[in-house]
Amino acid sequence: MAYRESARTATRRTRSNIHGALGEADGAVPAGVTAFDDEIPAVANLDPDLLGALRQAATDAADDGVEFFVNGGWRSPEYQEQLRHEAVTKYGSEEEAARWVSTPDTSAHVSGDAVDIGHSDATAWLSEHGAQYGLCQIYSNEPWHYELRPEAIDHGCPPMYADPTHDPRMQQ
Repeated sequence: MAYRESARTATRRTRSNIHGALGEADGAVPAGVTAFDDEIPAVANLDPDLLGALRQAATDAADDGVEFFVNGGWRSPEYQEQLRHEAVTKYGSEEEAARWVSTPDTSAHVSGDAVDIGHSDATAWLSEHGAQYGLCQIYSNEPWHYELRPEAIDHGCPPMYADPTHDPRMQQ
């Protein structure tokens, strides 16, 4: 898995340097993107197992009249750092920003292992049905943030962390 992440990161970093400003190629998501929009890097660069589970859940949710929109997915390290910097400005400190935005080295978005879903009807649907697909909300303060936990299919989702500062993966 580390090799896949390194190759993907190197490809995105090259594109970022060529194009200058950070945008879609770095993982920014335009409005209206779904889990089926393969031309959008934020979707196309998600872990294939996560994307498969997300697409199956989105298909089943559509049968219930609920549409999933991808508000965030894979991100380049540069884009993640930009979001972190914006959070520091918004929240006034590194410590408070860390409750909402992880560093590029720890973010599950940079590795393609996290997806942010909208709107509230979609997150409510996932809250109720997501474990059936292995899709689990990870942080109590981020009802939109989902990661794949295959064991959840049989055992339910693990307890949520209050926010990323309580997640041991963020302590690197």
